[in-house]
Amino acid sequence: MTTMLVRKAGDRMHSTHGWLDSWHTFSFADHYDPRFMGFRSLRVINDDTVQPAMGFGTHSHRDMEIISYVLEGSLEHKDSIGTGSVIRPGDVQKMSAGSGIAHSEFNHSKSELVHFLQIWIIPDKGGIKPSYEQIHYPVADRAGKLKLVGSNHKQDGVIHIQQDVQLYATVLQSAAQRVEHKLAAGRYAWVHVAKGSVEVNGKTLSAGDGAAIAADTGAAEVTLQGAPEGEALLFDMP
Repeated sequence: MTTMLVRKAGDRMHSTHGWLDSWHTFSFADHYDPRFMGFRSLRVINDDTVQPAMGFGTHSHRDMEIISYVLEGSLEHKDSIGTGSVIRPGDVQKMSAGSGIAHSEFNHSKSELVHFLQIWIIPDKGGIKPSYEQIHYPVADRAGKLKLVGSNHKQDGVIHIQQDVQLYATVLQSAAQRVEHKLAAGRYAWVHVAKGSVEVNGKTLSAGDGAAIAADTGAAEVTLQGAPEGEALLFDMP
């Protein structure tokens, strides 16, 4: 048996700071809702839009897997372990904060907005050595398929996540494109619609919507289909 709970985009918590417009799927900073403290090991999905040449000044993190997924524009990253990079659509960037890291994130453009998702996953162990990875996945690699972009199993071409989570990305370019994911018994999925609209297990979700799916008894299937077109992330976790 499969159960699914939908969290609509408009029901998320919202912050505006002039230079930043942010929607929080789960409790974050001054926004607290005991019903939405995260889902399994998934702690944060912030849907952020940052004004040109503005951003988050240097700040610190510990013991968190932090993933950035850019939807539009470009995001500049610098950190205390010497990494400097620009993240653009198609890039998946992961920073393992581990024993402690400081970083900053700014809109790389002086004229265009940057729109991105920042995702936090609670690691399975604390105090690891901080690290950074960034991999580009062209649309062709994600179109009409579920592309594995993050995993706790180290492998070429996949971001390593310090937690039992498999992260998939898909771009569905028409209603004819459909992907399926087998969810093992006792595991859970969170689907986040990043752009457009996607039909998730027969229910149409729009950008910013999320769905929690549980394989209650036996294996379950998660199906995503363009409605008519959209982009989504799927997290598979215990």
